[in-house]
Amino acid sequence: MIGFETIGNATLIAYDDQPIIATDPWIAGDAYFGSWGVSNRIPAEQRESIRRAKYQWFSHSHPDHLNAGSLTELGGSTFLLANHQGSRIFTDLIGMGYTVKILPEREWVTLSPHIRVMTVSDYNQDSILLLDINGRLVLNLNDASDHGWGRFVRKIAETFSKEVYLLNLATWGDADMINLFTENGHRIPPKGAMRLPIAPRVQALAMRFGANRVIPFSSFHRYQREDSVWANEFVPTLDDYYRGADRTKPEILPPFLRVDCVTGETLRLNPPQAEALLRTAAECGDNWDDQLDSDDELLIREYFLKKEELWKYFDFLRFRVGGKDLVLEINARNQKRGLTFESPRQSLCTAIRYEVFDDLLIGNFMKTTLHGGSTLYPDFTPIVAKYADNGRAQSSAELREYKRRYYERDLAGLILGRVEENSLKFVRMILPEQSMMFKAAKRYYWDWKRR
Repeated sequence: MIGFETIGNATLIAYDDQPIIATDPWIAGDAYFGSWGVSNRIPAEQRESIRRAKYQWFSHSHPDHLNAGSLTELGGSTFLLANHQGSRIFTDLIGMGYTVKILPEREWVTLSPHIRVMTVSDYNQDSILLLDINGRLVLNLNDASDHGWGRFVRKIAETFSKEVYLLNLATWGDADMINLFTENGHRIPPKGAMRLPIAPRVQALAMRFGANRVIPFSSFHRYQREDSVWANEFVPTLDDYYRGADRTKPEILPPFLRVDCVTGETLRLNPPQAEALLRTAAECGDNWDDQLDSDDELLIREYFLKKEELWKYFDFLRFRVGGKDLVLEINARNQKRGLTFESPRQSLCTAIRYEVFDDLLIGNFMKTTLHGGSTLYPDFTPIVAKYADNGRAQSSAELREYKRRYYERDLAGLILGRVEENSLKFVRMILPEQSMMFKAAKRYYWDWKRR
C-alpha cells in the first residue's frame, strides 16, 4: 500500500509498500507520572508496522509523544527531529545510544519513491510534519498551535491539487493544567465544562490551513490515577468530534483510519478500547504524606530562582508538600501575585530533577492555586517548560537570544500570525460567541480567509 494510517494517540504510519515513517509512537507504558493511559489499544498489525518503520519522527518531548517506555521497541529505526534551539531531545536521545537526525527546517526530504516530508519548528518547542504521500498532503500538526508558521503551511497546501488532510489536537483543553483553584479554594471550571462543539473549530482550522479533510488526532488518552480520574469528565468521546459539524465544510473522518493514497479509499480501523484502570498514587510512586527534606528544598530553589524572566511576573511561588509549605519569595514587600502548587514529593522532585515540569502540570493530579490575578499562560508555563526546560534559555539574556533565533526563521509570518491571533482574541473578548454580531464577524473573517 502507498498511503497512511492513524492510530493510537498521535501516531501516523506512512507506507510505501512497507512502513517508512511513524510519528510520535506511544506503544508501551503510561505518561505523566502514571496519570495518562491510552484510550484504545494499538492492534498487533499496526504495532508491528511501527516497530518496522525505517524512521520515527518525534514532534516534542511530552511523554504521550516521546514516550520513554516505547523507545526500547524502536531502536532499529532512525529518529527524526525538528531543528530546535537547545537541541534537548537530540542530545538526550544521542546520549541514550539512538541514531538521530535533525531535519532541515522547511525543506522537503525524500524518504522513499512516493514519500517526502518537511518539518517546521516554533519557539514554543513544538514542531509539525508535512507529508507528501503520492501527491496527497498530510498536515500532522499534533499538539502545535500556529506560532508563526500558519501562512507558510497554507502556501504549501495551495500547491496540492488532491486531498489535503489535517491532523491536529482536538480536545476541550484537558491536555494541559486544568486542576486550577482560586485563593478561596474554589475550583476554576475548565473550558471543557462548557462542552462547546469541537467540530466547528476543527473545520475552521482546516479551512485556515487549506485542508479539505480532518482526522481527529493527538487526543486519545484516559486519566487513570485516583487523584486525576476526575479529569476524564473533560475528555471528549468519539461522538463529540462530530457534534455540530457543517456538511458544507471540510469532512471530519474517523480518528483511526487507513487511507490509500493511490485510490483515495479509506478504511476504518476500529481499535479496541483499552481496559479502564484505576491506579493509586502509591502505584505511581507517590505518597501525598511525604515531606520535602533539605536537599529537596535546595533543588526546588535552584531550579526556579535561575529562571530570571519568571520573576518579572510573580512575587512568590509556594510548594505545599505533605501538608507543609516551602515559599520562594522574590518580592518580600509585595506578596500579591503568585502560585501555590500542591503536589506529592516524589513526582515534584522528579519533574524538577529531570527538568520536565510540564509533565507535572499536564498530569492534573497536582493542584494549582492562582493568587493576585496570576496566570499560567503566558507568564509561567512557557517560561519554565518551553523556553528553559526544553530550550535551555534560563536567563533573560538567553531568552532574548532564544526568541531572536526563531524570529529570524520567519519574522513576517510570526508578526502576521500574532496580529491575527490577538485580533481574534479581542473579538471573542467583547462579543459573546452566540451573539449575532459575533456570528457575522466570524462569517466575514472566513470569507476574507477564503479570498
